[in-house]
Amino acid sequence: RAESGSLAEHERILQEIESTDTACVGPTLRSVYDDQPNAHQRFMEKLDACIRNHDREIEKMCNFHHQGFVDAITELLKVRADAGKLKVQVTDTNRRLQDAGKEVIAQTEEIIRCRIQQRNITTVVEKLQLCLPVLEMYSKLKEQMNVKRYYSALKTMEQLENTYLPRVSQYRFCQIMIENLPKLREEIKEISMSDLKDFLESIRKHSDKIGETAMKQAQQQKTFNTALQKQNNVNYGRNMYVINGRVPEPKYEITSKRTLEEEDEHEEEVLTAHDLVDFSPVYRCLHIYSVLGDGETFENYYRKQRRKQARLVLQPQSSMHETVEGYRRYFNQIVGFFVVEDHILHVTQGLVTRAYTDELWNMALSKIIAVLRTHSSYCTDPDLVLELKNLIVVFADTLQGYGFPVNRLFDLLFEIRDQYNETLLKKWAGLFRDIFEADNYSPIPVANEEEYKIVISKFPFQDPELDKQSFPKKLPMSQSVPQIYIQVKEFIYASLKFSESLHRSSTEIDDMLRKSTNLLLTRTLSSCLQNLIKKPHIGLTELVQIIINTTHLEQACKYLEDFITNVTNISQETVHTARLYGLSTFKDARHAAEGEIYTKLNQKIDEFIQLADYDWTMSEPAGRASGYLMDLINFLRSTFQVFTHLPGKVAQTACMSACQHLSTSLMQMLLDSELKQISMGAVQQFNLDVIQCELFASSEPVPGFHGDTLQLAFIDLRQLLDLFMVWDWSTYLADYGQPTSKYLRVNPSTALTLLEKMKETSKKNNIFAQFRKNDRDKQKLIETVVKQLRSLVNGMSQHT
Repeated sequence: RAESGSLAEHERILQEIESTDTACVGPTLRSVYDDQPNAHQRFMEKLDACIRNHDREIEKMCNFHHQGFVDAITELLKVRADAGKLKVQVTDTNRRLQDAGKEVIAQTEEIIRCRIQQRNITTVVEKLQLCLPVLEMYSKLKEQMNVKRYYSALKTMEQLENTYLPRVSQYRFCQIMIENLPKLREEIKEISMSDLKDFLESIRKHSDKIGETAMKQAQQQKTFNTALQKQNNVNYGRNMYVINGRVPEPKYEITSKRTLEEEDEHEEEVLTAHDLVDFSPVYRCLHIYSVLGDGETFENYYRKQRRKQARLVLQPQSSMHETVEGYRRYFNQIVGFFVVEDHILHVTQGLVTRAYTDELWNMALSKIIAVLRTHSSYCTDPDLVLELKNLIVVFADTLQGYGFPVNRLFDLLFEIRDQYNETLLKKWAGLFRDIFEADNYSPIPVANEEEYKIVISKFPFQDPELDKQSFPKKLPMSQSVPQIYIQVKEFIYASLKFSESLHRSSTEIDDMLRKSTNLLLTRTLSSCLQNLIKKPHIGLTELVQIIINTTHLEQACKYLEDFITNVTNISQETVHTARLYGLSTFKDARHAAEGEIYTKLNQKIDEFIQLADYDWTMSEPAGRASGYLMDLINFLRSTFQVFTHLPGKVAQTACMSACQHLSTSLMQMLLDSELKQISMGAVQQFNLDVIQCELFASSEPVPGFHGDTLQLAFIDLRQLLDLFMVWDWSTYLADYGQPTSKYLRVNPSTALTLLEKMKETSKKNNIFAQFRKNDRDKQKLIETVVKQLRSLVNGMSQHT
C-alpha cells in the first residue's frame, strides 16, 4: 500500500514538472527529497520510465510523417530552379523600374517638401492669428499708458490675462508680457497715487477760494430770503420808532428789488467746488485701486491725508484776532475743506461716508470753538467782534446748508456776545468819560423854539412850568444829559446788531437787550459817575449839577424801556422781561454826589479854619468877629444859594452837616492839646465868632428848618462859652447831671481842659494875676472847681 501511494505521488510530481514553468520546478523537486529515504531512487526510476514512454511516442510520430517530409523535399527541389529564373527576371524588372522611377521620386520629394512648407505656413498663419490680437492688445495697453488712460489700461490688462494670453501661453514673448503686467500695475498705482497727492495739494491751495465762494453764495441766498421776507412784511406794516427825532425811510422795496437784480446778474456766475477743482484724479485713483482690489488701502490713505490737512486748516495764525481778514481766511479754508468732503461724499461710493464726515466735523467743531473762544477774548474792538459774529453766522449757515450740525456754534455766539458786550461797555465807558470831561456842568441855555425842539428831540424832557416861560431860558440839566441818553440808545442799537441772525425770538432778544443795557447803566455809567464825583476838580457847583442831571436821567429810564420794546417789535402786552435798573444806578450816583458835597463842604470849612490866627493870650477882644470866619460864612451863604435846585432834604442835610462840622472844628480848636494857655480876652473873641455862626444859622440859609433846629449845631459851644463868660461854676456843679441843667451839654472833661489852659495863663500874670492879688478866695475857688471837675471826670471814667 505504501508503494502504491508513493507511485501516485510520483505521478503527480511528474505531471507538475511537465505542466510547470522550468523556473518554478525547484519546489517540486525539493518535495522528492523531503519524502521517504528511498523515494529518490524510486522517483528516478519512474522518471526514466516516463522518458522511455515519451521517446517511443516521438518515434511513432516521426515514422508517421516521414513520407510527407520526403515528398515536400522533392517538390522544393523542383521549385528551386524556377525560383532562380524568377529572381533573374525580378532583378531585371527592378533595375528597369528603378531607372524609370528616379524622376518620379525626385518630383515626389519636391511635392513632399512643398506640402511640408504649406503645412508650416498654415500653422504659422494660425499661430499668428492667435498672437496678433495679443500683440494688438499689448500695443493698445502701451498706448493707453502713454496717454495716461490708466483705468482703461487696467481693463485691457484684465482682457489680456483672462482671454488672450492663455491662448498663447506657450510662447516666450507671452511670458515676458505676463511678467511685465504686475510691474505695469504697480506703475499705474504709483502714478495714480502721485496724481492723488497733486490733487490733495491742489484742494489744499484752493480751499480758501472754494470756501469764499460757498460762503458768498450762502450770504447771497440769505440776503435774498431776508429781502423777500421784508417785502412781505411791508404789506402788514411795522412799528416805527424815532431815532433822534427822525423816522427811518422805508427801504424794503428798494432793497429787495436791488437784491433780486443782483441775484439775476450773478445767477450765471455761480461756481461750485467742481468748477474750481478738477476731481478726476481722485475718481481715477479710486477706480484704479478698486479694480486692483486695493480699495481699502486707498480709502485709508485718503482719509489719513485729509485728516492731516484738516488739522493744518484748523490751526489758526497767531495774529488772526487782529483783523477780520484773518478770521475770514480761517473760515474760508474750513468751509472749503468740508465742501470738498461733501462733494466727495456724494459723487463717490464708500471713499467718504456720512459717519466719517460727521466724526471729522465734530472733531473740527471742537477745535474751531476752542480757537474762536481763545482768539475772540483778545478782541478789544466791538466792531471787530461784530464782524466776527457776522462771519460765524455766515460760516454756520453755509455748513448747515451742506448738512453739518452747527448748534454749538450758535451757543458759542452767546459766549462771544458776552465778550462783545464787554468791549461795548469799555468803549462806552470812554464815551461817557469824554462826555463828562467836555460838560460845563451848567444848565442848557435855549434862545428860541428851534433850539428847544432840538434838545427835546434828543432827550425826553417835559416841564409845564418851564414851557410857560419865555425865551431865552435855561433847561435844568447840563449838556451831558441828552448826550448820555443818545449814547445809551446807540449802545442799544450796537447790542441789537449782535442779536440779529442768531435764530432767537424777539422776546429773547428783548430780554438780552435789557440785560446788556442794565449792565451799561449799573456798571459802566455808574462807575463813570462815581469816578467823576470823586475827581478833585469837581466842585460843589458841579456836584449840584450832577445831582440834577441824574434826576433827569432817572426819569428818562421809562423812555429807554419803551425804546427797547420798539426796536425789538415786542408788543406791550407780551413784555414779561426784567425792567431797567437805571433808577438804582442814578440814585446811587446821587447819594454819592450828596456824600461828596458834604465832604467837600467840610473840606472847605477846614481850609477856612486853617486860616484862623487867634492870639490866645490877648487881654481884650478885638470887638468884631474874625476875618476868616466872616469869609467862611459868606462862602456858605453863596454855596447854599446854589443848592436851590437840589431836593430840599439834600440842601438841609448839607447845611446841617456844615454847621455841625464847623461847630466841631471850633471846639477842637479850643481843646487842641498843643494850645497850652488861653486868656479870657481870647475866649471873649472866640465868643464873638460863635455868635456870628449862630446868627448865620438863625438866618435860615436853606429853607425848611423848623425853629432853631440849625442853631442847635452850636449848642455845645454856646453852653461852654457861657459857662466861662459868666463864670457860673456854682450852677454848673450844682445842676450837673440834672435834665434841666443850664449847662447840660458841657462835658466835665471839656470844661476841665479849658479851665486848666486858663489857669496856666494866670500863672504868667495874665488875667488871674488880679485874683491872686486882690481876691485870694476866688483863686481858691478856681482850685476847688478844678478839683471838683477832676472828681467828676474820674467818677465818669470809673462808671464807664
